[in-house]
Amino acid sequence: MSHDSTAAPESAARKLSGRRRKEIVAVLLFSGGPIFESSIPLSVFGIDRQDAGVPRYRLLVCAGEDGPLRTTGGLELTAPQGLEAISRAGTVVVPAWRSITSPPPEEALDALRRAHEEGARIVGLCTGAFVLAAAGLLDSRPATTHWMYAPTLAKRYPSVHVDPRELFVDDGDVLTSAGTAAGIDLCLHIVRTDHGNEAAGALARRLVVPPRRSGGQERYLDRSLPEEIGADPLAEVVAWALEHLHEQFDVETLAARAYMSRRTFDRRFRSLTGSAPLQWLITQRVLQAQRLLETSDYSVDEVAGRCGFRSPVALRGHFRRQLGSSPAAYRAAYRARRPQSERPVDPDPAGAGAPRPSVPADPAVLPPESSVPFQTRRTAAPVPAAAGVPVQRGAS
Repeated sequence: MSHDSTAAPESAARKLSGRRRKEIVAVLLFSGGPIFESSIPLSVFGIDRQDAGVPRYRLLVCAGEDGPLRTTGGLELTAPQGLEAISRAGTVVVPAWRSITSPPPEEALDALRRAHEEGARIVGLCTGAFVLAAAGLLDSRPATTHWMYAPTLAKRYPSVHVDPRELFVDDGDVLTSAGTAAGIDLCLHIVRTDHGNEAAGALARRLVVPPRRSGGQERYLDRSLPEEIGADPLAEVVAWALEHLHEQFDVETLAARAYMSRRTFDRRFRSLTGSAPLQWLITQRVLQAQRLLETSDYSVDEVAGRCGFRSPVALRGHFRRQLGSSPAAYRAAYRARRPQSERPVDPDPAGAGAPRPSVPADPAVLPPESSVPFQTRRTAAPVPAAAGVPVQRGAS
């Protein structure tokens, strides 16, 4: 799932300055960057695959700071270009940043700002979003990054609209992706935007990856929160919520357990996690439903009840919004991928009966591939009231 540029902002239509060329892609490398993320744009934009029907880009590999640049495994890289080469690029890619706690070099940030002002498309893969945010290029924009770092990005740059559910976000002239392999998804999207589906499909076949992946990062999320919350009084309330997801309660209940007003609770929760408590709670309920669909044979109605939703309709709406498919289609696709011997029994977290083993799906009734659609949107859909999680007036 992705924020797409189907309704791209006016900034996406800005013309490049005279010295920049649309076909030139500059990749900005830093010391300490992981080699996998760094290699993705180099492979996508730096190899001539015209024989396979993939239009050629001109690649400039640029050092964002003085070298040599050290990367994964102690390897040392020497970039053939410096920051000055960015001035010729129509697209600038920051594949990763070495540490989410350290500031990027100011010279590199200035180069990115100039490139953006001159009409270049700026791309951040994984933690590269932190570099774009430090340059001010994500202010008041939707963005994503690796789900594990999304709360930190939201907390450090509160003006950025961070959505940890997305594989990538296309906001026209500024694009960001989730972690590692999602960088491939975004690079394929760029090729698709520039040259069409056929070119992107040809490149995907050469890379042996799907042209588009359905769903988002939700399937990879865990129940953890940033380490900073561990010593905070809210940690006990969060732990209670995770242990009682099978019960019907709302954010007012959590605020009361924290001995705070709803407004104060919302503010404290958002400052610690980067997420509104209502959205966090809905996400946790959907994740719990996802686990039950994978590990049990409970009906969708039963799963809804065991995850705190008052009706299957509420579960289906939030499940589709977050994972891009219906609960039934998700379960069928999951079982089709796993042999019966690997399917665990339901741990029955709600304590409502003996474990019920999963049963194999009948291949004859598996939904077609199109039943798990690839969805695109530019802005996140508003979250309606979930059963058991009512929207409060004046809530964040």
